[in-house]
Amino acid sequence: MATKLLALTCIRKERFSERYPLVRKHLTRSRGGGGAGDGSSSETLAFEIEEEISRAIFQVLGMTCSACAGSVEKAIKRLSGIHEAVIDALNNRAQILFYPNLVDVETIRETIEDAGFEASLIENEANERSRQVCRIRINGMTCTSCSSTIERVLQSVNGVQRAHVALAIEEAEIHYDPRLLSYDRLLEEIENAGFEAVLISTGEDVSKIDLKIDGEFTDESMEIIERSLEALPGVQSVEISHGTDKISVLYRPDVTGPRNFIQVIESIVFGHSGHIKATIFSEGGVGRESQKQGEVKQYYKSFLWSLVFTVPVFLTAMVFMYIPGIKDLLMFKVINMLTVGEIIRWVLATPVQFVIGWRFYTGAYKALRRGSGNMDVLIALGTNAAYFYSLYTVLRAATFPDFKGVDFFETSAMLISFIILGKYLEVLAKGKTSQAIAKLMNLAPDTAILLSLDDEGNATGEEEIDGRLIQKNDVIKIVPGANVASDGYVIWGQSHVNESMITGEARPVAKRKGDTVIGGTLNENGVLHVKVTRVGSESALAQIVRLVESAQLAKAPVQKLADRISKFFVPLVIFLSFSTWLSWFLAGKLHWYPESWIPSSMDSFELALQFGISVMVIACPCALGLATPTAVMVGTGVGASQGVLIKGGQALEKAHKVSCIVFDKTGTLTMGKPVVVKTKLLKNMVLREFYELVAATEVNSEHPLAKAIVEYGKKFRDDEENPAWPEARDFVSVTGNGVKAIVKGREIMVGNKSLMTSHGVIIPVEAEELLVDAEDLAQTGILVSINSELIGVLSVSDPLKPSAREAISILKSMNIKSIMVTGDNWGTANSIAGEVGIDSVIAEAKPEQKAEKVKELQAAGHVVAMVGDGINDSPALVAADVGMAIGAGTDIAIEAADIVLMKSNLEDVITAIDLSRKTFSRIRLNYVWALGYNLMGIPIAAGVLFPWTRFRLPPWIAGAAMAASSVSVVCCSLLLKNYKRPKKLDHLEIREIQVERV
Repeated sequence: MATKLLALTCIRKERFSERYPLVRKHLTRSRGGGGAGDGSSSETLAFEIEEEISRAIFQVLGMTCSACAGSVEKAIKRLSGIHEAVIDALNNRAQILFYPNLVDVETIRETIEDAGFEASLIENEANERSRQVCRIRINGMTCTSCSSTIERVLQSVNGVQRAHVALAIEEAEIHYDPRLLSYDRLLEEIENAGFEAVLISTGEDVSKIDLKIDGEFTDESMEIIERSLEALPGVQSVEISHGTDKISVLYRPDVTGPRNFIQVIESIVFGHSGHIKATIFSEGGVGRESQKQGEVKQYYKSFLWSLVFTVPVFLTAMVFMYIPGIKDLLMFKVINMLTVGEIIRWVLATPVQFVIGWRFYTGAYKALRRGSGNMDVLIALGTNAAYFYSLYTVLRAATFPDFKGVDFFETSAMLISFIILGKYLEVLAKGKTSQAIAKLMNLAPDTAILLSLDDEGNATGEEEIDGRLIQKNDVIKIVPGANVASDGYVIWGQSHVNESMITGEARPVAKRKGDTVIGGTLNENGVLHVKVTRVGSESALAQIVRLVESAQLAKAPVQKLADRISKFFVPLVIFLSFSTWLSWFLAGKLHWYPESWIPSSMDSFELALQFGISVMVIACPCALGLATPTAVMVGTGVGASQGVLIKGGQALEKAHKVSCIVFDKTGTLTMGKPVVVKTKLLKNMVLREFYELVAATEVNSEHPLAKAIVEYGKKFRDDEENPAWPEARDFVSVTGNGVKAIVKGREIMVGNKSLMTSHGVIIPVEAEELLVDAEDLAQTGILVSINSELIGVLSVSDPLKPSAREAISILKSMNIKSIMVTGDNWGTANSIAGEVGIDSVIAEAKPEQKAEKVKELQAAGHVVAMVGDGINDSPALVAADVGMAIGAGTDIAIEAADIVLMKSNLEDVITAIDLSRKTFSRIRLNYVWALGYNLMGIPIAAGVLFPWTRFRLPPWIAGAAMAASSVSVVCCSLLLKNYKRPKKLDHLEIREIQVERV
């Protein structure tokens, strides 16, 4: 929000108030005008208006120099409502801050184009504020064609900004404008397309919980409960399913929680009936895992029933016909040429075709209704051709005394049975690809011990509660061997906590008063009292789960190949199938091949029909659709279990090509916990007073060096744990140089030589020598001036991470170039680079210079990864092909990165690249198999080998091969679960543990 001061001369104030309803304060009023007899007056009013500033970023093409940027800036600033315009000719970007009630983005874009340049909107903050993201589970998708169709349907809806549909996890992530449509409309569109849609999350900053009411209740009492819950602070909405015992509550977890709801319900109803209780509603089959289990059971049950009917059909057609006695019984003619065997096969194949196989009819109908084709269409056409031709032969045999024909009931029945078996195995295997998420979600304990505290903070009692009832600011007790129930910080006790399940860090971490703990981690040997800070969707565990789920939803660019193929795959297969049948049929009728080629039990039409059906059912679009997402799912899951969070297939695809890595220094190559090791004052001054001024200035900065100075300054104020520093006015952070502020009426500047020289501060020879000495020792020299006079020099040391040198060495062996870019001075940078073995160094670099260096490397043909941890690394993380953020870094850096290294260890950079290479090689293998299968299988099914080998592929075997191809692709991806880090890293981790122990 910004405050804008408007001075207006107006006669009618009400018009002003109507136009500007956000008037906050009337500041001045002066009356002017003519004399007493003037008859009119005017008022000059000054109001402080609170208006919202929006930001828009445009790509501007055609700028060649600073003069171009200047002309664009001048044209934009002529518009009313422009707050600020920054034009970057180097990157062809324009960032505009504007008042949306005075000017809109389209007007700005047109102004840029009128100035002679091409402009396109990249980002509009106003749109960001009007964007909501919801996730929907979609049941009924069978192949890539289904997911592509749903994407097209959603993207055609007005208000939908982006839609991703993931076939492998059967979910959709939709970005939409809530002002134009609701998520109910999205659910309706998906269901109209022929699929079942279940809302997972709305993307609003709220949590949802379902409560179950047990006991005697009436509609009147439920209305009282609804009104009472709606009156609670933090409750957004209450929904009661009338006629049921379920209440759904949407609420803000930082304000209230489910325990409050239960207390309110039970206290309200207590006066009417003492039998009513409220509990958390069991989610039952709503969760993804429960839904998957239900799908597995459904396919298993269908397969068993299909066997009951299909096995007798197979035996009567293929086995019993060769057993004397039984053969005579089956060949007994009932009516004309209709035999007992044909009747048995007809009766048994019919329920398989129309009851067990009904799912293929419904799937094919929905696909054809929306003008697309999928696997269900191919199966329905193939099995129908076999079944109805067989029905035709049965009817002809019953009505004509001399008709001779062969039925294919076993073909349709066995085809459906094998395909259902394949789908069962596929669903079973796909369920295992998402086990990483299931394991993460199961880390949260079912129960927690809630402590009651007195006014002095002493525990007065404890109660075991459902883990879902924990609320913010609760104090919970964590006993040895129990999982931490929620995020928080320790207020009493000490212990060691195993965080390997969240961060991948194998060593237990010591915890004492003031230390933070993560929900889902394991308390090992001591009792802890923890004050809860984050619950539900805000918790670290929930955020990691959400990040992994988003990664699995995001499509890798290589997936586009499968999407393109899926558009014409089914029509092409139908055309090939019909062409195969027609070619063999005409060849038979025209006697282009000898009659000896035709099996004794068939004629030329039936032989052609079998070839056509085989082509129809052997083609498999599913294997292509599953090739990429299943490998990405397993890869991201394995990465999460090892503390490497990969944000989707695009990050995986880029990471495997990385040829150059740019490292930040502080917090990346070094420990990120610098300490002041030396202070030298150049003027007479009390050290306590000196650090009071310096710490008061630096306390406003987030830089690690600033935090080190503040911590050191506390040593001179040891009487206070958190001292109140003097107020720092007019604080300014000069990015890459330092900070300055007014403290106690004196101008304090803390930073490097560039900061001092730019402000006219003279640096004496003694200070220069101190800086050189610090740089020689790989320390950072920091200058302090008071009122433009240099007063002192601080030396700050940030030790190297134990694994840094070995990690850089391993990267060199992988043919990956390493570069260090830092805002620190050249001497310190060169010293650190020499210790770790990096040859190329860029020092005294500002954030934008780091990003420029990344772009230079990209222009030279490198695929660049950037590893950093701070806010100043964010531009470079975004500019890089792959941004890797150290997990202990800032939220902004983590948000900007493509990969998050939870353990903050450099060896995880190697793990991320190695895992991406292994995953992408698996994707390639999947595509080779899926494409190779179709390219080889279709010609064989069409009878290409038949003239020379007399080998033909019966339709039921073709169907089994089709089912096996999908299963094989998923199983190939599942082999990634056996991924092991490079052995060099295991030795490196052992050495790191030994160093830390020493």
